Amino acid sequence: MSPQSNMPKENPSNEVSRRNFIKTSSVVAATMGAVTATASKSQAVSANEKIRIGFIGPGGRGFSAHVKTLAKLAKEGMPVELVSVCDVYSEHRDRASDHIRQENGNTPSQYEDFRDMIAKENLDAVCIGTPDHWHAIQAIECMEAGLDIYCEKPMTKTVEESIDVLKVWRKTGRVMQVGVQSTSLPVWGEINKMLREGLLGKVLMYQTEYFRNSAEGQWRYYDLKPNMNPTNINWDMWLGLKDGLAEARPFDREVFAQWRRFWPFGSGMFTDLFVHRTTSMLKATGLRFPGRVTGAGGIFIEYDGREVPDVATVVADFNEGVQGLVTASMASQVTPVNQLIRGHNGSLVLGDEKRRKVNDVNGNEVEISEFQPSNGEQFNKVKFIAERPQVTGNSKIVDQVFSVEPVKDTTYAHFKNWIEAMVAKDPQMCNNAVDLAAAAITTVILGARSYREGKVYHFDSENLTIHEGDSSWAKRWEAKSRLREKPNHIPGWTAGDTGSLLKDPEYMNLAGPWTSGKDPAGNATGPAQSK
Repeated sequence: MSPQSNMPKENPSNEVSRRNFIKTSSVVAATMGAVTATASKSQAVSANEKIRIGFIGPGGRGFSAHVKTLAKLAKEGMPVELVSVCDVYSEHRDRASDHIRQENGNTPSQYEDFRDMIAKENLDAVCIGTPDHWHAIQAIECMEAGLDIYCEKPMTKTVEESIDVLKVWRKTGRVMQVGVQSTSLPVWGEINKMLREGLLGKVLMYQTEYFRNSAEGQWRYYDLKPNMNPTNINWDMWLGLKDGLAEARPFDREVFAQWRRFWPFGSGMFTDLFVHRTTSMLKATGLRFPGRVTGAGGIFIEYDGREVPDVATVVADFNEGVQGLVTASMASQVTPVNQLIRGHNGSLVLGDEKRRKVNDVNGNEVEISEFQPSNGEQFNKVKFIAERPQVTGNSKIVDQVFSVEPVKDTTYAHFKNWIEAMVAKDPQMCNNAVDLAAAAITTVILGARSYREGKVYHFDSENLTIHEGDSSWAKRWEAKSRLREKPNHIPGWTAGDTGSLLKDPEYMNLAGPWTSGKDPAGNATGPAQSK
């Protein structure tokens, strides 16, 4: 296996600069005044009745979700105060500031550089809504400055950055929520309980999806506007030139508004969409970092100058003996794969109860309910589909349908959960805390790297390191089979051997190698010795 340092990068010079910067971020933060903010933090928190929040990148979702949701929560009486906004685009700053003034009555201060904001505004927390390539640096500096964080997904641009953020989070003990809002659905905890108690028997696989389609091409629905120009936008700061986050390039409205299509700033469906579904499935199964990941796909129709694929699949194998699959096309939507979790005794399928009218045997119109698999995060039923009793050995294992508690607005619920965690000063109260987010982004980004580099990757969850794939993964499972070992299980498994062991047919007593011409079953040896 090749060491991590020898692995090719998407852009070696940028990645080296990015990593070096993150490793020295606390020093840079000190020079920008963040250490001063840390020193006064304890007094600020005790003096303020409300959590003072600043916004970094209140543009797209940073405005529609971050600013608008927190303004609503503040108006409803949650203990938050929206005091400052920071963006490289003046129109984004003005829009966010105007909305807060209209909804909450105060006029937030405005900044172009987030470091100036955290140094001067005596903040308690920040919301990060910048493009992906900025997330790690901003999250690390803000945690080192003693701030709690809401960071839009994906948590980071690279796997290495996710490990850096994880380490700083563990060191500082800050409350950090990552914006996969579907993790605030109660259903994932309910499914996890079912799995740990053995409803499916040995858990074997999960599969999920995020299919989309459009006439113009995915992410090109973000408008390009005349006012997007270097007069209103600090382009060099957006790129992150001083911090080594990207190479210099001429200003381009397309890149600015539709950055998810270009590798230096985003990773297409891998980090914009797959991370949603993968995070939810990790929460449901209790799995975290993968052991082996491969990715596939290509640009098969959206030839519009994009760099990221329009068809992609990530397959992740876990040390617990579970395989995860997430797949999609950005150019075909009406026939997605079902979202489900498979086990030896049955499967759990996410879906809805649909009602429709039919005619009964007498010709009368009646309304019936049917379970239909569904996609996305809005579903109201989970169906257990049992394997046949000849396999399970238990005729009482039958199909069941479980009701799901609905959540009308998962974004609202997610921000509320973050505020409650900050009030409690409990990082693990967050529904998508950094340990879960780091595992999810590692899974999907290794899939993206596998696709781009044509390699399989192994991940060492104990040492948090990446290695190029080799034959050790397959040999490990083959060795378990030769030794007739019991299966590995998901974390928290309490069901013993339920649905986890095979039954040997009686004729398997005849199996085994013949040694010195002797039948291992004790029968007479071959035809030459028969009478």
